Amino acid sequence: MSEDMPRKLPLFVNRERSRHGRVMFFFRRGKGARVRLPDAFPSPEFDAAYLAALTGRKPRKSPLTTSATDRLEWLVGRFMESGRWAATSPATRRQRELLYLSALKNGNPRFASIARKHMQEAVDARAKTPALAKNYLKAMRALFTWAVRNDHVATNPCDGVEPIEYKTEGFPPWHPDDVRQFCERWEVGTSPRLALELFLTSGLRRGDLHKAGRQHLRGNVFSMRTAKTSVEITVEFPPFLLDTIAATRTGDLHFIVKADGQPFTSKESFGNWFSARCREAGIQKSAHGLRKLAATLAANDGASAHELMAMFGWVKIEQAETYTRKADRKALGIKSSVRVAGQMENIMPLTSGPDAPNLRVKH
Repeated sequence: MSEDMPRKLPLFVNRERSRHGRVMFFFRRGKGARVRLPDAFPSPEFDAAYLAALTGRKPRKSPLTTSATDRLEWLVGRFMESGRWAATSPATRRQRELLYLSALKNGNPRFASIARKHMQEAVDARAKTPALAKNYLKAMRALFTWAVRNDHVATNPCDGVEPIEYKTEGFPPWHPDDVRQFCERWEVGTSPRLALELFLTSGLRRGDLHKAGRQHLRGNVFSMRTAKTSVEITVEFPPFLLDTIAATRTGDLHFIVKADGQPFTSKESFGNWFSARCREAGIQKSAHGLRKLAATLAANDGASAHELMAMFGWVKIEQAETYTRKADRKALGIKSSVRVAGQMENIMPLTSGPDAPNLRVKH
């Protein structure tokens, strides 16, 4: 990049020009407080104020010296300005940002001094919450992988760190009986019913479904790029779903709207709303469990791993194989045997032995 080109601003920072022509920088996350940052960008002073605003800590009384550029918070700040960070999905960025902030609360060491034993200790300290330990390690590995490639450190201290092993089934999947019970409580024409049918037929995550609308629909074909994996999924909406959409109050750009007709502003608020509707129907499960049911139904009907990947927006085949391995093996075995028998009729001779009656009839 040319030195004459303006440097990309960090996350949540805006550049403004005063009526006198002075360039100013402000930090604001969502609808939070607007924080004025130093005018000198880039600079150690700017970095200190930015990270203070990002972490919610009070700015240091004394400005950072150039030695601060060897600290972990400086490295995190540079990583969050990088193209690699920008290429990560918004959901992953948000998750990792919180993990970096939690790491910085425990101190701000020189990043070059962080060794594998330190990373192993940090992971082990989170052993009581295995999922958190796993995500923490992934976040730190991504940070130091970038740091190695950009010559900030010579080696990745996450290499060789043993993750916390755990087994979990995650969110409990829905059962067909749960769907019937939900539909008895929420009839066609209600937003909860439409949300249920959309979850099952589209396979979308809650973060995508609350943004879905008629702009993604062409006839009965629905296409949308998912936020988590940036993969475009394309599915066909069945007639009953199109009828439910027509019978339900929707927004101009959103299938699901609140009681006041406004769309949900976040996946969290949408997820909480749907969970509450599930409780009202007597079901103690979440939206993600519907996604599991949809994948299970598809796998039981013989969908291949790649077909599941296309519908659910997965980028790793292991995710799809989780469902194909759990598919109803008895039903699939019978279905497969019928296929084999059909092929055998085409290749086996129709004649019988000389001492046996010929009972085979060619159709």
